[in-house]
Amino acid sequence: MNGGDEVVAAPVGPPQPLEWKFSQVFGERTAGEEVQEVDIISAIEFDRTGDHLATGDRGGRVVLFERTDTKDHGSSRRDLERTDYPIGRHPEFRYKTEFQSHEPEFDYLKSLEIEEKINKIRWCQTANGALFLLSTNDKTIKFWKVQEKKIKKISDMNLDPLKAVANGSVASSSNSVCSRSYLANGGYPDRSSNDFSFPPGGIPLLRLPMVTTHETNLMARCRRVYAHAHDYHINSISNNSDGETFISADDLRINLWNLEISSQSFNIVDVKPANMEDLTEVITSAEFHPTHCNTLAYSSSKGSIRLIDLRQSALCDSHAKLFEEQEAPGSRSFFTEIIASISDIKFGQDGRYILSRDYMTLKLWDINMDSGPVSTFQVHEYLRPKLCDLYENDSIFDKFECCLSGDGLRVATGSYSNLFRVFGCAPGTTEATTLEASKNPMRRQVQTPSRPSRSLSSSITRVVRRGAESPGVDANGNSFDFTTKLLHLAWHPTEHSIACAAANSLYMYYA
Repeated sequence: MNGGDEVVAAPVGPPQPLEWKFSQVFGERTAGEEVQEVDIISAIEFDRTGDHLATGDRGGRVVLFERTDTKDHGSSRRDLERTDYPIGRHPEFRYKTEFQSHEPEFDYLKSLEIEEKINKIRWCQTANGALFLLSTNDKTIKFWKVQEKKIKKISDMNLDPLKAVANGSVASSSNSVCSRSYLANGGYPDRSSNDFSFPPGGIPLLRLPMVTTHETNLMARCRRVYAHAHDYHINSISNNSDGETFISADDLRINLWNLEISSQSFNIVDVKPANMEDLTEVITSAEFHPTHCNTLAYSSSKGSIRLIDLRQSALCDSHAKLFEEQEAPGSRSFFTEIIASISDIKFGQDGRYILSRDYMTLKLWDINMDSGPVSTFQVHEYLRPKLCDLYENDSIFDKFECCLSGDGLRVATGSYSNLFRVFGCAPGTTEATTLEASKNPMRRQVQTPSRPSRSLSSSITRVVRRGAESPGVDANGNSFDFTTKLLHLAWHPTEHSIACAAANSLYMYYA
């Protein structure tokens, strides 16, 4: 090679599509088994390390799972790299504990039943080996501490086993010692008793009772209850990166709490109009920025996302940035606003991107670019002809969640027939995978087209639109079951592993 030659780096292509495999299932149903309403999972959340997973259900219970495969070697990733153990082990979890977080209540002032269903779970920072988490139903947020408690027992009582046998049985000896009455000065009332003549060897040893730990038991304790701050149903809670505060959001207000103070909260967003007849949109989801403690985002039923800065004013009714997509002219219909409503938003781990889910699509937004989404992924485009039926059976109001991978290169969301979709969002990728929440996740998979659908991308050329092709579905969508919906899922923070809820079953997959 000549001295003047330049070394040209080979072009790096988009990442290869992932091949997903079944890992575990908890609470699997047998064929024909009826699902109890209270057992249906309503929330899923990994903690920041990915070593713990929490689920909440409609019966108000929170179930915790802990990772087991990392404990086998008891080493960090760096230690494993020095050994011959392969890093490619997939996460494996086991049941850890469960507790009753919420009970059904009745609001006597409004004559309303408050159901116990867990709407959201958020993990807080761990301390002294204890786990902390927030859980909420429609009205009340609770702060839980889960810790291993050692069960202590008293052993090694002051009984001489040889003497006990000489006096008869152990039981009779212990009874005679325990039932003997003591005088005030510590002596015994009956000095003449032969029981207390010391043996020829001298005074026997006085053994003090010992407290020993026999086993550990996991205890969940409610540390604080944050109540009476929301007139409407709570749809979101999100903890701040400062580790001290969190927000709770209902249809019209967002409140800021300190974890240590349950008696008061600060109202930071209020979209309630003076006259409720003027109400045009409601808050649907809210989340703190992962690293900037002064920034949070909230979405609305009109399909917009507002970024607010807590440093600007105490009441953040005016936003710092507004993200919304202009609707194409002539596309408006009766269902336009319903399907535009955002059901969930999530920040990427680096805080640069926001993922939003509405009824038809997933959209990825760059917080530095408020002119429109950088990518749009079609999830339910095949359902457009069926919107009337979906409106009649209320399915059009289903709230699907979304999640991003830890590296930010892929996004995922649920659908009907217990299916979920995984899309690649790196430049140049066409990854669009349909998976089924079963032991054979790739059963519905067909060959993904090599490029985006031209008919859809022609309307907004700079935006990537993928997934409009509906794998495994006929033109009428008949193969889809609208009663089995996969609403809740979570992506492991550091690995390609997804946990998703199909009714009362928790399925886990890895790639």
